[in-house]
Amino acid sequence: MERAQIDSFLQFAVQAAEDAGPIALQYFRRRTGVSNKAGGGFFDPVTAADREIESRLRAEIGRIYPDHGIIGEEHGVTASAGGLSWVIDPIDGTRAFISGMPAWGIMIGLVEEGRPLLGVVHQPFTGETFSGDGATAWLRSSRDGSRAQMRARPTRRIGDAVLYCTHPSMFREAAELAAFERVTAACRMMRYGGDCYAYCLLALGEVDLVVESGLQPYDILPLMPILEGAGAVVTDWEGKPPLTGGRVAVAATPKLHAELLAVLTGA
Repeated sequence: MERAQIDSFLQFAVQAAEDAGPIALQYFRRRTGVSNKAGGGFFDPVTAADREIESRLRAEIGRIYPDHGIIGEEHGVTASAGGLSWVIDPIDGTRAFISGMPAWGIMIGLVEEGRPLLGVVHQPFTGETFSGDGATAWLRSSRDGSRAQMRARPTRRIGDAVLYCTHPSMFREAAELAAFERVTAACRMMRYGGDCYAYCLLALGEVDLVVESGLQPYDILPLMPILEGAGAVVTDWEGKPPLTGGRVAVAATPKLHAELLAVLTGA
């Protein structure tokens, strides 16, 4: 795909995500209804903000790119006529959203035959927009109008690394939890929380590792071009592209990533 076309798609995605920000802010830190999408004793929250934002993004995509497909968390899949599909997670981090914690974001990405081309995460409360195309990654602030290129920091040893994970309950199998605990024991510092924002902080050079499990495609596909554009490495726990979600291992550098996979697998 030509550079000009990718730039045009990325500009659209940034504008669409930022334009949807006011919808989220109408509900954030205000009492609003929360529904549970999960059964069997699990809790998977969804709010009116999730549904309204996705509906808005779908309408905008349909208006500008009617032949493109859409893969959305709340409203399902619309088939693509030519191999290009937009991936939407209207509020990644709904648990943080309903708790008043600004560690959530509006995520939109573009994939071609399932492989990510570009991604955007907009955090309207902080006024930050993270974007990337796999080659470069950028942070734009609506607070001061600045735009800066992002680069993951050059950490090479797991003993020097800062690790983030949204919550240990993501690891529902004993073997997964044991593998994750090996990583926590090996790294310098471990913090929970963050959702999509933790991945953005890794691209920004503030943290070094993110290890998670149980992700859906829309949880990770928009993030991959941002992370890779900042020089980070994104795979599943076997070292393959996590195109269907699942277990994800992200590291700031190739050397650190290799050590991370070795610890996860017990090698």
